[in-house]
This record gives sequence, structure tokens and C-alpha cells, in this order.
Amino acid sequence: MASFSVLSRRTLSLASEPLWVRRLLIGVAVGFLGLLLVLPLGVVFAEALAHGVGAYLRSFANADMQAALRLTALVTGIAVPANVVFGVTAAWLVTRHEFVGKSLLTTLIDLPFSVSPVIAGFVYVLLYGKNGLLGPWLLAHDLPVIFAVPGIVLVTLFVTFPFVARELIPLMQSQGHEEEQAAMVLGAGGWRTFWRVTVPNIKWGVLYGAMLCTARALGEFGAVSVVSGHIRGETNTVPLHVEVLYNEYDFVGAFAAASLLALLALVTLLGKSFAEWRVRRATLALETPKR
Repeated sequence: MASFSVLSRRTLSLASEPLWVRRLLIGVAVGFLGLLLVLPLGVVFAEALAHGVGAYLRSFANADMQAALRLTALVTGIAVPANVVFGVTAAWLVTRHEFVGKSLLTTLIDLPFSVSPVIAGFVYVLLYGKNGLLGPWLLAHDLPVIFAVPGIVLVTLFVTFPFVARELIPLMQSQGHEEEQAAMVLGAGGWRTFWRVTVPNIKWGVLYGAMLCTARALGEFGAVSVVSGHIRGETNTVPLHVEVLYNEYDFVGAFAAASLLALLALVTLLGKSFAEWRVRRATLALETPKR
């Protein structure tokens, strides 16, 4: 076994690329990330603080900015829990049951990845708008959707709903359902099995998907821009408010709001990386044969 390991390492060493090739690849990757990621982020924070910390903080005291922050928090607070519930339900259905239309369901889950957010926004306008399919009935019952908060929530749900499900489906498939079957054989009911066996096994996958969903919900622009109506102080989320401030040449306010989104994205990225690490550990533990 030891000689095989030594032979494997020598084989890999002989098959590895020359040192200059590895350094070139590392340099290209670092340069690419620096040019397209680190440099733009640095510019955002530099512009946000160009007139001092006081001006930076004052930009958040603006009433329109605070309204945009509240709306963004509200929409994210609705979209993420709703997508967690949908993702867990869809993953359970796909991995634990066989039914007609299973392939269609998994295909539909991926639909928001292939549809432009702007197109999704227009579809909701055609469906819920004043002259849309359901618009007249909604207006007659004083239930506005387009150019109102419900429309923003709906399009945000649309663009974010694949993330949790797409993370959980392969995870639950790799885990199998032997532990759940064992719990039921021992007398546990379906609900107790779910909370005591299934949830502990998928909790890091749920967190990972929720982090991705949060990042997308916070930064969504295209679909929200179509259905919001850009009503200042009412239907402008933070990304839309950044555009408004930039068009009005309020660069400090625009970059301050953008820096807040960037900070939230970085925090979400750290949380996502931690959850991804835990998911890898859990998957590796399942794949490693027990002695």
C-alpha cells in the first residue's frame, strides 16, 4: 500500500506541468480576479469615502435611502424563508419519491437560470399589470401588484427560487434515505423523522442555498426595475436607488449605497464559504467507508 502511494505521487509529479506553466496560470487567474473583482470593489469603497466618513454616514440618513433599505430588507426577508421552504419541499419530493413529471419539475426549477430577469419582469407585467391577464380583477379588488411591493416580492421569488433546491437535491441524493427508513422502522413518525434525521443532515446545505438566495435577493436589479415603477421612497430597492443617485450625480450617496451592498455580498460570501466547507465535510464523511 505504501509503495503504491509512493508510485502514485511520483507518477503525479512526472505528469505535472512545468513550473513556469503553473506560475503563468496562477498569474492569469490572479490578474483576472484583480482586474474584474478586486479593483472595482476598491473603486466603490474609495469613491464612497472620497469626502470623508461623515459624508458617507450622512448619505444613509436620507429618507429615501432608509426607505430603500427597509424595502430591500422586507423583500429579502420574505423571499429567503419562502425559498427555503420551497427548496426543502422540492428536494424531498425529487429525491424521495417517483412520480409522473419528475423530470419536468427539475427542469422548471432551473428555468430562472436561463430566463433574463428583465424578461421575467415583463412576464409579470403582462400577467399582473393594469392591462394584463389578472390586472383588471386585481385593481377592481384594490390589490395592486405591479408598481407595488407585491410585484417586487414576486419577481424576487422567481429569480431566487432555484438556489436552495439546486443545492439540496444532489446533497440528499448522495446521502440516501437509509437513516430515515431506519428511524421509521424504529417507530418514529414522518414528521419526527424529518426534524430529527433529515434536517440535521441537510442543515448546512440549506444554509448554503439560503446564503446564495440572500445575495441574489439583495442585489437583484433587472426584474425589480421592470415591475417597481421607480417610485422614490416607495418601490425603490437599494440597487434601484443607486441608479437614481448616480443619474442625479450624487456620487457619494450612490457609492455609499453600492458599498453597503458590496459589504453585504462579502459577508454573504463568507457565510456561503463556511456552509460549503461544512457540506463538503458532511459529503466526504458519507463517502468514506467506515472501518
